[in-house]
Amino acid sequence: MKSILSIVVLGLIYSAVEAKESPPKVQVYSRNPGNFGDKNTLICHVSGFHPPDISIQLLKNGVEIPDAKQTDLAFEQGWQFHLTKSVGFTPASGEEYTCRVRHLKNLKTYTWEADM
Repeated sequence: MKSILSIVVLGLIYSAVEAKESPPKVQVYSRNPGNFGDKNTLICHVSGFHPPDISIQLLKNGVEIPDAKQTDLAFEQGWQFHLTKSVGFTPASGEEYTCRVRHLKNLKTYTWEADM
């Protein structure tokens, strides 16, 4: 009887953790100050989300930038996760660089702001 009760309690705890959805916090920035014409790295850091059903795309003028690298999915306290995607780029005037994040069924786009 105690083992059945223990299994039920563990199941309820697991369900409570799984049921809590947390939307991602997104930061889009560059490794170095954003000077037009200078090689740089575009970074999109996504944190604080749950469950880990997520995808990240780095875009230039709405088109995905090839050869982007992504870290392994990692978790923080409270079963929230974080992930980072980056790619080399050379910013140019008049071009838009964005990070598109899909978490569950929600899709949002975040724009990189040059430091100029």
